[in-house]
Amino acid sequence: MDISVLGPFDVRISGSPITPTAAKPAKLLALLAIEKGRTVALDDCIRELWPRRAPRTANAAIHTYISKLREAVAAASPDLDPKSVIATRPGGYVLTPHNWSSDQEEFERLAERGHRAAASADDAAASTQFRRALALWKGTALSNVEAGPLLQRRRAELEERRKSAYERCVAAELRLGRHYELLGELVAQASADRTDEQLHAHLMLALYRVGRRVQALQVYRNLRHQLVNELGLEPSPVVQALQRAILTADRSLHQVGDAGQVRRSA
Repeated sequence: MDISVLGPFDVRISGSPITPTAAKPAKLLALLAIEKGRTVALDDCIRELWPRRAPRTANAAIHTYISKLREAVAAASPDLDPKSVIATRPGGYVLTPHNWSSDQEEFERLAERGHRAAASADDAAASTQFRRALALWKGTALSNVEAGPLLQRRRAELEERRKSAYERCVAAELRLGRHYELLGELVAQASADRTDEQLHAHLMLALYRVGRRVQALQVYRNLRHQLVNELGLEPSPVVQALQRAILTADRSLHQVGDAGQVRRSA
């Protein structure tokens, strides 16, 4: 079983897709898949599919959706017992591992290697592992699923892990002196998240190191404008210190190092 959640949701068995086209069965399968072998309570299934008010027939509807999902498993792989793939447990259901691969699990495995390498000051290894992890993403997590409250929370968790991996990757690569290579993607990332101080600090440092001090200071002004107008906040002391260092052309900015850990975003 191949499960993809880091982008459009897709589940395949022996290469055959089993992801339903109907919204609620697809959402139910996504909830089971993203929980990676853990039992999902029936009440949670109902809350995900009917977040406002569940109908009286909700239990029966869930049972029907599970039956349809098992039929899809049987059609894709007649040798598999569908009730062992999507198993009933006391109080809920679980998608059980049957020689499965999951881009979510692979991302978490590679990202953890990156974090360990960064903690050990092995920036080259950190960059390699983080880049491999980030390459697994094909867009917003579960981008083709109309997520309810549980999937929205899981999606937010995954996106936060992605952002953390990216920012630590960039920090490692700046320490390796790769400011020229990073400029384009940092401009795009900072434009997409106008209040993320860490991204903007990375961009300011990269711009300064390639001789574009005026643009680096403009990035600071734009960031401050967004923070003040959207959140009523001034930039953090670390980002303010970076701006002052750029203004005074502090020689230490050309030394290998990063822009500090200064996450604060909306």
